[in-house]
Amino acid sequence: MNKHYHFTRKEIESIINRFGKDFYEKVLRDLDVYAEKWTLTSFQFIPSYSANLVFTCYSENYGDAVLKIGNPASAEILTEFHTLCQYNGRRFCKVFTADIDHGVMLEEWVQPGDTLRDESSLDKRLSVFCSLYQDLHVTPAKAEIYPTYIEWISRITDYMSKRQDCTELYLHMKKAKDIGLSISTLYSQKMLLHGDFHHDNILLSHNGEYKIIDPKGVVGDPVFDIPRFILNEFGDERTTEVYQKIKNIICFLEKNLMIPSDILKQCLYVETAMGMCWCVEDGASPEEYSNLIRDVAFAESILNT
Repeated sequence: MNKHYHFTRKEIESIINRFGKDFYEKVLRDLDVYAEKWTLTSFQFIPSYSANLVFTCYSENYGDAVLKIGNPASAEILTEFHTLCQYNGRRFCKVFTADIDHGVMLEEWVQPGDTLRDESSLDKRLSVFCSLYQDLHVTPAKAEIYPTYIEWISRITDYMSKRQDCTELYLHMKKAKDIGLSISTLYSQKMLLHGDFHHDNILLSHNGEYKIIDPKGVVGDPVFDIPRFILNEFGDERTTEVYQKIKNIICFLEKNLMIPSDILKQCLYVETAMGMCWCVEDGASPEEYSNLIRDVAFAESILNT
């Protein structure tokens, strides 16, 4: 029985629904083991239920920290760990220590931690993104441990080809794969990318600077690290105002990052198609498919202008 954090009934149900009962029991054990091993106290659960379970805590050795507990069978915690180690605190949060064989990692707790999404000024959001993006990417020290962006595209396209229930999304993904391959012949650097570089992974630190968290760790050209940010500016509506806003964002990025708008539009279409197909893979219900298709069609309409 874990003695360091007591989950509510609702939290337990959410963890078991998302990860399974075995993983929940692993988390209980891990909280005890690493509280002792790394002298951790004051656990608070952050209920995000994404790839890992996340807790804030206090470490006797490192101060305020974030404990992540993941599935050791998944490569994601390994690639995140190595990405954070390679950047070693440069624009990213620091990693303090880890037991990767068990899928457990202790890293810097960025405070106050307001996300870039909380910044109301679009110009400020874009300026912060551009300042973090420029000169960010490095050559991976252990390229063999990371997937490539093109492998991501190919894998989800193959997956969608086997789904009989969402042909329209598959056709978008097939088109996106061709576009992705053609971009990668023009933009062919093999750099270490974040892979999920958007507002919620950009946090305000105490000195007023923003830091990046939660890298996926993927290899490709830096141009592929831009579209996820644009996609997160879509919001909920698909109006002419939003369409104009996205076009203005692309113009801003073209000017500030010196990347042609046509390439940015193509990258956005590829990323949107891939993101919506990942939603299907993650278990989106058939009732949600029309909204997923709507978003890819929206990105396609931007591509076609």
